[in-house]
Amino acid sequence: MAVQLENKVIEKLGNEPSPEVIKEKKLYREMGLSDQEFEQIAGHLGRLPNWTETGIYSVMWSEHCSYKNSKPLLKRFPTQGPRVIQGPGEGAGVIDIDDGQAVVFKIESHNHPSAIEPFQGAATGVGGIIRDVFSMGARPVALLNSLRFGDLRSPRVRYLFEQVVAGIAHYGNCIGIPTVGGEVVFDDAYDGNPLVNAMCVGVLNHDELQKGVAIGPGNPVIYVGSSTGRDGIHGATFASEELNESAGEKRPAVQVGDPFMEKLLLEACLEMVKKEMLIGIQDMGAAGLTCSSAEMAAKGGHGLELNLDLVPQREKGMTPYEIMLSESQERMLLVVEKGREQEIMNICKKWGLQSAVIGQVTEGNRYRIYFQNQLVADIPVNTLVDDAPVYTREEKVPEYYVQNASVQPEEDLKDIDPGQALLQMVSSPNMGSKKWVYRQYDHMVRASTAVRPGSDAAVVILRGTEKALAMSTDGNGRYVYLDPVQGGKIAVSEAARNVVCSGAEPLGITDCLNFGNPEKPEVYWQLSKAIDGMSEACRVLESPVIGGNVSLYNETKGNPIYPTPVVGMVGLIQKREHITTQAFKNDGDVIFLLGDTYAELGGSELQHLITGSISGRPPVCDLQKEQAVQKAVLQAIRSGYVQSAHDVSEGGLALALAESCISGGKGATVSVETDLAPAVCLFSESQSRILITASPENAGQIQEIARQYGVPCRKIGKVTDERKLKVSVNGHGAIHQDVDLLSKRWEAAISCAMNPSSTSMS
Repeated sequence: MAVQLENKVIEKLGNEPSPEVIKEKKLYREMGLSDQEFEQIAGHLGRLPNWTETGIYSVMWSEHCSYKNSKPLLKRFPTQGPRVIQGPGEGAGVIDIDDGQAVVFKIESHNHPSAIEPFQGAATGVGGIIRDVFSMGARPVALLNSLRFGDLRSPRVRYLFEQVVAGIAHYGNCIGIPTVGGEVVFDDAYDGNPLVNAMCVGVLNHDELQKGVAIGPGNPVIYVGSSTGRDGIHGATFASEELNESAGEKRPAVQVGDPFMEKLLLEACLEMVKKEMLIGIQDMGAAGLTCSSAEMAAKGGHGLELNLDLVPQREKGMTPYEIMLSESQERMLLVVEKGREQEIMNICKKWGLQSAVIGQVTEGNRYRIYFQNQLVADIPVNTLVDDAPVYTREEKVPEYYVQNASVQPEEDLKDIDPGQALLQMVSSPNMGSKKWVYRQYDHMVRASTAVRPGSDAAVVILRGTEKALAMSTDGNGRYVYLDPVQGGKIAVSEAARNVVCSGAEPLGITDCLNFGNPEKPEVYWQLSKAIDGMSEACRVLESPVIGGNVSLYNETKGNPIYPTPVVGMVGLIQKREHITTQAFKNDGDVIFLLGDTYAELGGSELQHLITGSISGRPPVCDLQKEQAVQKAVLQAIRSGYVQSAHDVSEGGLALALAESCISGGKGATVSVETDLAPAVCLFSESQSRILITASPENAGQIQEIARQYGVPCRKIGKVTDERKLKVSVNGHGAIHQDVDLLSKRWEAAISCAMNPSSTSMS
């Protein structure tokens, strides 16, 4: 290839600025590069970079691709475990689930694109995470998401929310992968910067596992999928800077998705996997052709040559800079053995896909790009991937954290009427039903969804086996804001608790770290401490981090979001008969509360609901107690003693009881003895608590298992057919609500907020 083409790098094409002008006018800053980084690039090349090379370095060295501000912190995460087959570093993580099978999963953000073009931003976020999973050789079986928006009283927020949900539904429904779960949170902290995190879960046989690697000099590099256009150029850089007044001008950086094309690409790639045709495969996601090709070459320890004239293009006059940086969707890059090109093309033709041989693997480490018979980039490939700058930023404890140390929100909230507070809580968009969201998703396509959205975790059965997978996404930005170490522990613990409540053994996590500008010492402190808390929880709960995404610079006009690490957890259910939900089941079933309740209302839903703000400290998460509670509940479920199980989290015991009543269409009579004020007891968000029910004949076994694990276990009431929730504290009535009224308010919470002109419900 190189023999026939020019081998001296040209300085400029057409109207492009020259290397000297790029340096003199500091044009590289517009691409997100600092002066020091530009000098570092010149040092790597031994000359000034041209326009294309500057663009290539800028996306590869962006936070989104290189993690230059977070890499030292991410090393704290435990990434190994007896079941881990593939940890961080590939398209998605892989965990063994026995019988020669493995589960593949990952979560990623599409926050900035969704802020300016919510429908396509959300849709392409889903498309990208699906490609990450099937590029590993896995068939996707489920989608989840984690969403954060501002106050629904804002017309702009309602628009963003509506369009993001529509974009997620459009892509998942069209491609035929069920969206089975997730979470939605509304808070002023996300007014200008919504969070849209998408997760995909897939399954493969061990021998089908693929890697994104380019090896074997002379082996062809093959482009498959949609044509390359000008959409998404510099998307990775855009995701690595703050949003401001000019964000709308970034609209061309948002990609446009085609789920029907992705379905064809998925099936074609999985056919190639089945036929063992691939050496390497990687999605052209963030930074497009640049990132996929450079990373494959670097991981393989080889060089790469690409001829951009051979890249399928849907727009005329595209420059090398545009072709390399485009983030057009539904594209995959393959490396196969020389001589198998036609086999690949035949499969692509069968599925109606474009394909083209656009380059080859080479000896050495040079990354060479040709265009119109000219060499337009010649870069040591390791400098793009392995030599990106790494920054350890200054940490500073925020002033608000110090001031909050003495705040005791429990004192201000102890006299609240619990019954009225519960009615108000179930009517709020945060604690109310999310059916407005998930009714737009097809969660039953492929007919493998055993537990639909709305319980603690979604469950998908694995056909041909007795096994099932439980999955959940969790996070609480308020907790992390008030205390990032405790908030980080809770994010992991609650995700694990949710899959345990469904009958599953937690396997591992994928995380999406949504934070503000890491160059601000207070934000970097939040990120550092949250990772400390998460890492400790992962070690104690034996749930390694197998991949994920860092999304920084989530700020609007200088105001950061709440620090919001989102955890995606997958668990393994060994037998389908162990699948458990939160819904109360039978009249007379005994209700148990496992775990202790303390006066902990800092950052709670009650505090925010009543005062409109948060303060104090969040609940303390004792990881030893957490582990014991989870193990006790899982053993009780596997022993067949549990009728229902529900994590006690946001909204406390009162909301957990109400949700189990509403889900099961039952009532409950509950009596609690405590030293706490009724409102504090019922709405405290103390951790490591699970609400379970059992038949009267199994009540003794539940208590015995709890005793074995040293877990506090209190019999607090029973399930009734009378659709009333009656709760007394120390013998005095605290809550007496009609379940039908609670259900009506709960069901309508978001729809009422989305239609503020409609009459409020009585």
